[in-house]
Amino acid sequence: MLFPVVVGLILAQTAMEALLGWLNRGAVRAHAGTMPAVFRGVMDEATYARSAEYTLAKSRFGQVQSGWEVAVLLGVLAAGLLPASFTGIHRVLGTSAWVDALWVVLVGLGFSTASLPFDWWAQFRLEERFGFNTSTQGLWWMDRLKGLLLGIALGLPLLLLVLKLVAWMGTAWWLWAWGVILGFQLVMLVLAPILILPLFNKLTPLPEGELRDRLLALGERTGFSARTILVMDGSKRSRHSNAFFTGFGRFRKIVLFDTLISQLTAEELEAVLAHEVGHSKCRHIPKRIAWSGLVLLGSLFVIAWLAERPEFIGAFGFPPASGLAPALLLFGFLAGPVGFWFAPLSNRWSRVHEYDADAYASRTMDGPAALIGALRKLSEKNLSNLTPHPWFSAWHYSHPTLLERETALVGSGSRRQG
Repeated sequence: MLFPVVVGLILAQTAMEALLGWLNRGAVRAHAGTMPAVFRGVMDEATYARSAEYTLAKSRFGQVQSGWEVAVLLGVLAAGLLPASFTGIHRVLGTSAWVDALWVVLVGLGFSTASLPFDWWAQFRLEERFGFNTSTQGLWWMDRLKGLLLGIALGLPLLLLVLKLVAWMGTAWWLWAWGVILGFQLVMLVLAPILILPLFNKLTPLPEGELRDRLLALGERTGFSARTILVMDGSKRSRHSNAFFTGFGRFRKIVLFDTLISQLTAEELEAVLAHEVGHSKCRHIPKRIAWSGLVLLGSLFVIAWLAERPEFIGAFGFPPASGLAPALLLFGFLAGPVGFWFAPLSNRWSRVHEYDADAYASRTMDGPAALIGALRKLSEKNLSNLTPHPWFSAWHYSHPTLLERETALVGSGSRRQG
């Protein structure tokens, strides 16, 4: 009975995703003819029409890709390819933890390869059509290769260590695994911007000038210091823009996409950075890390519980004494269909953090005008969907919509003046 339940969960998520996409496309089409008056200062009519076209194209494409990935997953599960490949690799290479780890990595690689044509189409057809793609074929394929090698170099040893903990620590392995994985994640917060990010992008110090002076002054008056402000050459892949912090403590760095610098004024960039500082000042980052740690702990407990029940892996065709690896992989397939239904709660929490950071930026910049200007320009340049369906937004938007953010910012500014 377990296998039909799992299939039912996967199909339920697929059906809900299809419904959300249909509702969102309907909401976009309902406003596509004439731009609502409330957005007149955000973009012109032609850009608004193009943003609606972009949203609809992405939605249709995402529906096809999602359908393909679900069909592949269900086909693999129904055909018994997972237990067959598990038995086959052990017959060839023998039984050991490293063979188990290799099998999990190869299965993950297989599913990634199945989605590769869609990833390529999204970059070189969909994004190209709307003027966002700036990547070359060589660069795109090199990114895939680097990502694969990094995934193997980092993921395989970590997975092997987790599997080894079962033999070393017995039934308490999952507690030790939690400490190991959490420690690895924290170390990577420091090392990734130093060792990994430069493998994909060129990072250069922000040149002397008004922008650098503004950002350094912002850091001084907010008590938020970073070791350096870097510019990343995001424009070599896409015209989309972003800004983020990497590391923490004295290893903290501010990274600005070169596309962002070209799209915003110095004051607007200062407001964007003030928003990011707000996340730090409101202690959102440690809260999210703590929550991530709790989710990881709960997940490992469930995996340990499932691994001790032969009927679980047996429902998918695995022999009873297959060890932890099948339970680990199957849990990965189940986590999405189960976690999907909790996405609105997670997004709601994230939105509260965004409102807090916006309010902090408004206070720091002595009013919301600069941040509102930045948000409007980013919505225009990225052809953002200004009229998403509320249900779609609840499930898929970790940030409030532009209208929601503007309303909150104007309200907070009015309260300050009052």
